[in-house]
Amino acid sequence: MRVLIIEDDEKTARAIASGLEAGGFSATTAHTGEEGFFLLNAEAFDLVVLDWMLPGRDGIEILKTLRARGSKTPVLLLTARDAVQDRVLGLESGADDYLVKPFAFAELLARIRSLLRRASPADALKKTVADLLVDLEARRVSRAGKPIELTPREFDLLAYLLRQSGQVVTREMLARDVWGEPNRITPLDNVIDVHIAHLRRKVDEGHASKLIHTVRGVGFVLREEARA
Repeated sequence: MRVLIIEDDEKTARAIASGLEAGGFSATTAHTGEEGFFLLNAEAFDLVVLDWMLPGRDGIEILKTLRARGSKTPVLLLTARDAVQDRVLGLESGADDYLVKPFAFAELLARIRSLLRRASPADALKKTVADLLVDLEARRVSRAGKPIELTPREFDLLAYLLRQSGQVVTREMLARDVWGEPNRITPLDNVIDVHIAHLRRKVDEGHASKLIHTVRGVGFVLREEARA
């Protein structure tokens, strides 16, 4: 699950992102309203954690624009405002839930999981490609009915390829969205290639139809081979 955190306090944003990633989520952070709004227009996220008070566009402005465009992405609004009228404004502007600062991370995580359950029926959290079944919530994988044991990183990598099923993803995308390290001085290409090789062996070995493919010079794609 991909979560976008739009929070101008970098320490708070890092703490939320770290906690979410430890809980199996992929977290992306933005520190201004403009940056967050750009990411929302450029990429797909399963949920947004949105601070109310932001430099540039504030959270309410972002929220209203999202809803006006028909976006159904769940939004959890964070704010230090705890008056009833502020809660009402946040919810009427399109927030799905509201959490007052300071908060316990356990409560934030529980609210995020609750929002995702409401937004995604159980069946929507189970994805298939050919005979590969991935349960995104339980983090279980099987192929042709046989369980596949993956490391946490391998699961995150497979889940990312699955969400982009049929589309080529680059190493830069994987470094940014799976590893969370877009600005490393030393590229992650070798690390990514090793993980892809391990994942391909676990998913494809012993099966006539291969699902994980390398697109030379571009990246990787998860798709069922076309039948002759």
